Parts: sequence; structure tokens; C-alpha cells
Amino acid sequence: MDDAEAERACEDLVAHLRTAGEITSDRVAEAVGAVPRHEFVDDSDRERAYEDRPFDVGHDQVVTAPRLVARTSELLEVAPGDDVLEVGTGSGYHAAVLAELAGPEDVVTVERRPDLAERARRVLDRTGYGGVSVIVGDGSRGLPGVAPFDRISVAAAAPDVPSPLRDQLRDPGRLVLPLGPREGPHELALFEKRNGAFDRSRHGKAQYVPLIGAHGFDE
Repeated sequence: MDDAEAERACEDLVAHLRTAGEITSDRVAEAVGAVPRHEFVDDSDRERAYEDRPFDVGHDQVVTAPRLVARTSELLEVAPGDDVLEVGTGSGYHAAVLAELAGPEDVVTVERRPDLAERARRVLDRTGYGGVSVIVGDGSRGLPGVAPFDRISVAAAAPDVPSPLRDQLRDPGRLVLPLGPREGPHELALFEKRNGAFDRSRHGKAQYVPLIGAHGFDE
């Protein structure tokens, strides 16, 4: 896939997501359209990189389907300069989209697998998102030394919001994560913190890998 083919495929993907109602925000459309998804998948999947589907990256982790990246990004309502925490780096694709919305230096992403974290660092550097901080650790604990965050995105399913993430979210702030049992089904949920209250709204079914950690599921 050359640059021109990738650009056309990405434009088609954004148009598909708009038609499907997954993208209504021009900023999110521009962010998804700016990230070269073919750089974040394995070489064997590059020709199909702009299909609206996940791709395996090893360790039972995936490059999240674009529709879920778009839906999460819309719910987060990330503004330039927002401090953003992503839990579950995986390939780094969603971190790149968040970097387009907030600015690379304002995004920190946590991955529990060191080899996946290193892979994501290399790809983010190569694609112009080197300002994103990639940290190896238990994302269910958040990052107390860096908190608080205006926005938190969790790319793995949990039975409830991990208490450290709840505590590390600014007031006002937004947190998006999938809720449900380990094997699913999962439901994408938005939590809005405002004046000390923590309100939840539901935003459709989705299938995610489990959040492994001290405040998630056992490995």
C-alpha cells in the first residue's frame, strides 16, 4: 500500500464511519483521517488496515476497530491541551488519534506488556507522535504521579471503574471504558465527573479484551 492508496483508504474509512453515525464531530473525523493506521498493524495486515475491524498484535491484544476508537473519542470530547490518560496502549493507534485531539505532549498511555509498549513507542516516533509518553505498568492503577487527568480512555473491559482512575479524573472530567464480565458482553460507558458526582451513560455494545491488573481481572 503506497501513500496515495493509504490516503484514499483512510478517506473511505472516515466516510464510512460518518455514514454509520460513529463520527459526528469534524475534529474526530480529522483526527482519524490524519492517523496512518497501516503503520500500526502488522505487515501482513497492511493492505486491509483501513477495514473497520480489529487486528491482532500479539499477547491477545488488538488494534482496536476504528468505529470504537471513533466512538470513544467522540464521547471523551477531548480539547487541545487536555491532559489525557489512555489505559491499554496496544499498537498505539488510539493514542495517536488522541494525540491529534489533545496534542502529543498531553497524552500518556500505559501498557502492561513491555514488548508491546516498545513496539508502540517505535511506531509513534516514526509516525510523528513521539511526544506521547508510553509507560509500562498496571493501567488499572492509573498514574498517581502524573494525575489528575481531564480525560481517561480505557481500552479494556472491567467489571466497574477502577477506583484509582475514578480518583485521578479531574472535576469536571470524562472517562470512557467498556463494562462487563471478563468474556463479555461489554457495554461502552461514559462517566462524567462534575461537582463531585460521577454520572454514567451507556453507549452501545462492544467486545474488548479484559483489563488485567490489581483493579481489574486476574491474569
